[in-house]
Amino acid sequence: MNSDSGSESEAGTETDLITIDDFSRVQLRTALVLEVEPHPDADRLWLLTIDGGGETRQIVAGVRGHYSEDELKGRTIVVVWNLQPATIRGVESRGMLLAVQDGDVISLLGPDGNVAPGSQVR
Repeated sequence: MNSDSGSESEAGTETDLITIDDFSRVQLRTALVLEVEPHPDADRLWLLTIDGGGETRQIVAGVRGHYSEDELKGRTIVVVWNLQPATIRGVESRGMLLAVQDGDVISLLGPDGNVAPGSQVR
């Protein structure tokens, strides 16, 4: 940090910048939440079965306590589709939903209107 810049921004530093080519590798798409189940080993996690446009997957989402099963089921969300699978508390997750956190409030990202599952986010 140089003396002219003040404190470091929450948004990151110049060294955190990615190229448009880096960003173009990320596949963001809409997904319809088909099923919601509690994670068997974690009080803050949901297991979501999602339809990403002809392909069904399971993702582990840390929004339990912020969203109920009823609020999630049938909702269209935005997910990182091509994220490497990860095992979270013993359960495989094949994607990541996108959300905004402001203090204790978490808000899921999704389209304003009706869109088909698997629609690309641009």
